[in-house]
Amino acid sequence: MKNLKKTALASVLGTATLVSAFGAMADDHPVKLGLMLPYSGTYTALGEAITNGLRLAIEQQGGQLGGRDVEYVELDSEANPSKAPQNMSRLVKGDKVDFVIGPVHSGVAMGMLRVAKQSGAITIIPNAGLEAATNQLCMPNVFRTSFSMWQDAYPMGKVAYEQGHRRIVTITWDYAGGKEDLAGFEEAFEAEGGEIVEQILVPFPSTEFQSYLTQIASLEPDAVYTFFAGGGGVSFVRDYAAAGLKESIPLLGSGFLTEGNVAALGDAGEGVMTTLHYAETLDSEENQAFVSGYQEAYGEAPDTYAVQGYDTGMMLVQALDAVDGNTEDQEALIEALAGVELESPRGPMSFSDSHHPIQNVYLREIRDGRHEVVGVAAEQLEVPDDACRM
Repeated sequence: MKNLKKTALASVLGTATLVSAFGAMADDHPVKLGLMLPYSGTYTALGEAITNGLRLAIEQQGGQLGGRDVEYVELDSEANPSKAPQNMSRLVKGDKVDFVIGPVHSGVAMGMLRVAKQSGAITIIPNAGLEAATNQLCMPNVFRTSFSMWQDAYPMGKVAYEQGHRRIVTITWDYAGGKEDLAGFEEAFEAEGGEIVEQILVPFPSTEFQSYLTQIASLEPDAVYTFFAGGGGVSFVRDYAAAGLKESIPLLGSGFLTEGNVAALGDAGEGVMTTLHYAETLDSEENQAFVSGYQEAYGEAPDTYAVQGYDTGMMLVQALDAVDGNTEDQEALIEALAGVELESPRGPMSFSDSHHPIQNVYLREIRDGRHEVVGVAAEQLEVPDDACRM
């Protein structure tokens, strides 16, 4: 592991008395993967996509990890932060899994991280973008295969300035994820010399946008940058177009504004530009093979969530091969995970000292109902997790 202090790792593992209990399996027993993802409710599709991607990666490698069969223990997180510690403890203490994979929701991640610290359970985050997971709350046994809000937002700040925009309004829901996203964009845009005319925070999860759109029109900015996602993203993009703003004030956003929603956006989405660490149209052998394999296995096209699950699987494949399937030696296993380098469908991916992915962020534009890659907004971007102390 890059620059990881052995004393810190030994401390985490030494205090985790449960690690040996759930990790000390004989090689003839399956590797147990505990999936703590949403399998009901609003985020069901995300949980299923991550699970599908993970299973596909492992099945393509013969269905084994380090020469051992794999057992999946699926636990519905319900995207409920209050249940997170109990659910995590159930996987670690009750099911005695070798790895915990999850969650989708950042609030759930906070509860999981507390148990990860207490138990030493190796935890891989395949979605939740809260900055603290690999920064203030970082620990040797926690990895992320997804993104942080900053990482996908920051590159758009420079892009916006290079496109000639000087005065921008930003808007999101009034909650931690949205504000972290706006902060990343605003940091880069202001560093280039741009001005944030107004930051608008909408009560979460309201999708009543008309009054805010009227306010934006009165401010006459050069462009608008936004973070909304899911149904909220669909509503905002549609309402933005319906208000007549689309043609005069370009709409920019984090990729989650339109991810998984292109069909629902229809004509309103055409021309919207976003930055994200993946696009289904990436022209690479790895992505073409992944898209083809996913469609064959599941009958639908993959999205970013599926890629994050797939890369979690490939990370496990590479690391378990490196340690010959041994899950008892936690220190060696963590070092193997930290050293993983992937030629992912998203492009080259490796891990920083804080265990955050170093990856490309792409500039995408919706054209004819698809995310077309306009260019690389940031190449091999590393998140500045300066508060991480491992």
